[in-house]
Amino acid sequence: MADLRKIIIDGHEVEVEGAMTLIQACEQAGVEIPRFCYHERLSIAGNCRMCLVEVQPGPPKPAASCAMQVKDMRPFPDGSPPQVLTKSPMVRKAREGVMEFLLINHPLDCPICDQGGECDLQDQAVAYGVDFSRYREPKRATEDLDLGPLVETHMTRCISCTRCVRFTTEVAGLHVMGQTGRGEDAEITSYLGETLNSNLQGNIIDLCPVGALVSKPYAFTARPWELRKTETIDVMDALGSSIRVDTKGREVMRILPRNHDGVNEEWISDKTRFVWDGLRRQRLDKPYIRENGRLRPATWPEALATAAGAIKGASKLAGLVGDLAPAEAAFALKSLIEGQGGVVECRTDGAALPAGNRSAYVGTARIEDIDGAKHITLIGADPGAEAPVLGARVRKAWLRGAEITHLGAEAELIFEARRRGTDVAALAALVKEAVPREGALVIVGQGGLRGANGAGVLSHAMQLAERQGAGLLVLHTAAGRVGAMDVGATCAGGIDAALEGADVIVNIGADEIEIAPGAFVIYQGSHGDRGAHRADVILPAAAWTEEDGLFVNTEGRPQLALRAGFAPGEAKENWAILRALSGEIGAALPFDSLAQLRQALVEAVPDLARIDEVPENDWQAVPVVGLGAGRFEPAIADFYLTNPIARASELMAELSALARARRAAPVAAE
Repeated sequence: MADLRKIIIDGHEVEVEGAMTLIQACEQAGVEIPRFCYHERLSIAGNCRMCLVEVQPGPPKPAASCAMQVKDMRPFPDGSPPQVLTKSPMVRKAREGVMEFLLINHPLDCPICDQGGECDLQDQAVAYGVDFSRYREPKRATEDLDLGPLVETHMTRCISCTRCVRFTTEVAGLHVMGQTGRGEDAEITSYLGETLNSNLQGNIIDLCPVGALVSKPYAFTARPWELRKTETIDVMDALGSSIRVDTKGREVMRILPRNHDGVNEEWISDKTRFVWDGLRRQRLDKPYIRENGRLRPATWPEALATAAGAIKGASKLAGLVGDLAPAEAAFALKSLIEGQGGVVECRTDGAALPAGNRSAYVGTARIEDIDGAKHITLIGADPGAEAPVLGARVRKAWLRGAEITHLGAEAELIFEARRRGTDVAALAALVKEAVPREGALVIVGQGGLRGANGAGVLSHAMQLAERQGAGLLVLHTAAGRVGAMDVGATCAGGIDAALEGADVIVNIGADEIEIAPGAFVIYQGSHGDRGAHRADVILPAAAWTEEDGLFVNTEGRPQLALRAGFAPGEAKENWAILRALSGEIGAALPFDSLAQLRQALVEAVPDLARIDEVPENDWQAVPVVGLGAGRFEPAIADFYLTNPIARASELMAELSALARARRAAPVAAE
């Protein structure tokens, strides 16, 4: 039962939990408290003193509201509730004093600082700063740090809030940053000048309340008031993180996280944050037709006529749904191809995901269930590479006492786990010793579901979940996979059966698969990647930031991606291309707008209408399949180069090269 206490905040009586801090109680009462060091997802430091309030009864000095709990307050002698004053003369004078100290050494960089317009220090200086300085001595200056190619540092601006230190240590699992020195010599630094080696390091840019840590790729390119902001979702992994895409004209300038407690909290991976330069390069902006072994530019009518002629003359027609295709494109392709007697397949990596059984290809657990889990079993999954934000959530559960077991390929984990080997056969032994456990969760990754043993790994993982009484979460790596499975873009026998004997293949952005010579390939995608190199006809399509689309994340939550800009040149939206192609064939699909397409989609799959909700999946056990010999393989070979957008990014290529060099670096013998 909650320990509720009555307190009076600025004359208004409220009832709050005793474990709350005063800053949280004030927020709940609708009173904003200025702060620099406090962050609700990090430990309490209490070192900036900007959140001072007056507590009555109490000593005649202000108290730090971030570090004092409601239960520590004492009532008045007559038994009336204690008071918190946030606007008294004492509080005003204390905050002005704190602001004066903060600005003593802070440089006047506002006109050239990338944080300008979004700076907490600027905002609070307007409220509590003065227009003169009593300080006449030289300002203190410090050397900038080299944290790598992502985070640019201007440490003279640092106010020692230690948010970056706490994030890297507590959330990202890095023990690299800290504070050295005392008094005027105190400074934030990295130990031995190390750069940051984490897939989450970009989040310290958002956390920094001043301009000490800013985005190196974005530096000096735009001001916040010049940007048009679009709230959408991420497709770089299957987590479906909530993001905001900022555009200037037709170009994406930056990508920032949005808060979503059920999915990504308020973090995003570095690939999500910095992949935007890949949206500008190697784009397909006009149709192409291959003649005499070479691609030549063509008009839309010409390209559509060539593609339609090939489809009508096909003896076996196959459709492939790529990893970044929205559910509408998968549904439209399925309707088009199956209407012509062909087959469609979205499991292009050969993953053993049984069609029609949502409890097997999605699971029964939610991402937020990780927070309260006491026993987590990872099978063939490396969260740090497949979904770094989910990896941070597993680390949070571990810090709270969760016991973690890892079975799979060698991985750099940011939490301690009991390793049960890299051999597939070890899974059978794990299932045999399984007993019911309270708060158990099984996470099975694509590293276990691919290959010859995929069906066996899935059946054993589901057995393990049954015996432990655990929830099951299937960790996908492709943002469009669950949506395509939901609309039924699968065929019996999987990808091998779909491609065997196919003489015409319609490929919607499937760039992670090699198509053997012989078949006529119609490629529809946004970038000149592997799929375009193999194509006989190229139909240029919009990227995910350039069209409205529906994606279903790894836990089965339908989410809407909204258009932030327009596709380059003659590129069109994916659903519109398929509608035009069906008309050219003479079998027009029964919709003329995205709204009509979504209506048909929701009629076929009602769960997709429940935006941002996680449907409950009825448990359907799969047939038990024996486990052969072999080892688990990593699902992702290179975190930074997993899709065409990332492979087109110069920054992702640089990060990939740095990661390879780091792995290859010789280590001195101890």
